[in-house]
Amino acid sequence: MTVCKSKGQDFASPEDIAERQWLLLQRHLFYLQRFSPFYQELFRQHHFSPEEFRSLVDLADLPLVGKADLTEHNRDFLAVPEERIVDICQTSGTTGNPVTIWQTEADLQRLSLNEQSAFSIAGVKNSDRVLIGAALDRVFMAGLAYFLGLRKIGATAIRAGSGQQALVAELIRRQRPNVLVGVPSLFLDLAYFFFENGQNPGELGVEKLICIGEPVRDDDLNLSPLGLLLEKNWRAKVLGTYASTEMATSFADCIHGKGGHLQPELIVVEVVDDQGRPVADGEVGEVVATPLGIEGTPLLRYRTGDIARLHRGTCPCGRKTPRLGPILGRRAQMLKCRGTTFFPAAISSALQEISAVQGHYIEVYSDFDLSDRLRVMVGCSDAGLKATFVAERIAAKTRIKPEVILVTPEKIREKTIRPDRRKPVTFFDFRDRRSEQE
Repeated sequence: MTVCKSKGQDFASPEDIAERQWLLLQRHLFYLQRFSPFYQELFRQHHFSPEEFRSLVDLADLPLVGKADLTEHNRDFLAVPEERIVDICQTSGTTGNPVTIWQTEADLQRLSLNEQSAFSIAGVKNSDRVLIGAALDRVFMAGLAYFLGLRKIGATAIRAGSGQQALVAELIRRQRPNVLVGVPSLFLDLAYFFFENGQNPGELGVEKLICIGEPVRDDDLNLSPLGLLLEKNWRAKVLGTYASTEMATSFADCIHGKGGHLQPELIVVEVVDDQGRPVADGEVGEVVATPLGIEGTPLLRYRTGDIARLHRGTCPCGRKTPRLGPILGRRAQMLKCRGTTFFPAAISSALQEISAVQGHYIEVYSDFDLSDRLRVMVGCSDAGLKATFVAERIAAKTRIKPEVILVTPEKIREKTIRPDRRKPVTFFDFRDRRSEQE
């Protein structure tokens, strides 16, 4: 089940894109019916046959699948004999127990094509020197995917990882990459590290930051406070991406930063309401993904738990593909305090505007059935910063004034940086004794 991406498909008309996606999705449904134990049973329960599928609109009538299904029935998602598996990935477990994703040789080729396309959308060329600030080990997909994509482009890859700040900084000094790929909070910490050691990161020749794992734009597609800080400190173009291990597909900003471009031959994306029905274009909803052309662990209408908007219309770059806006929060992390509903990202955004803040994490407790209690731990080494000031800034963004406790940046790093996670853990959910979530 190989994927062959048509040249110029991103610039085709919306009608041509929809027609091509329908054909690929129909092939995907027949594959699931033939080879996936999980979907064979799901189709049987819902009395569904791929022959009934007539258009992309019919997709909304099919059942949704979530992380709980993938966790509970993990092995039933394996759709090929085990001897065909050449690589095993695990999700990072930031929102629950990690699950296994099995990949065939064709899946790795597809992954390589995906990242080649995503990096090309972001403007990466074969002449670039790209530092990969993501783990290639610990059965994570991200570092492997980036390396495969850069190799296909022909760019020089510098596999730094993200575990040791001083090592990454030394590689930037010595190897002089002009593109950095990694979590934006890592890049901000690196910038502070360079300044503290007498060097201006903006003078190191970095031209572009391709950010993963955390949004760097706001709901209006403008750079967020974090994105602006990165742009200012590195004097570099800041671009965002969105991906997940389960999707094995990336959405990357082009240089115009109008949202992550969908790759129409690799994935079908919906944004749905609480009932699983598509919302109107530009409305907020949960991102639901159907990756195309996957053999080992194929998925259909997979609920990511991420909240975003889908934008249509031609991008200034000329592409006519839908674009996914920044992730506004996770469905499971929605907070409600004194009648106000918001996501932890709103608190993060407020803190990013305070220059003295160096990292944070949020604890949430449930004192009453319909109201959450928040505690925000804030890293700061500036004795002039007061917790009351920070709380008031958060209240200006969220209309809720939480408990704020100032601690050292080191204590924040000790709590949030985990060797088994590819990005900092900044959200700890103690409602109903639930486990930690990022």
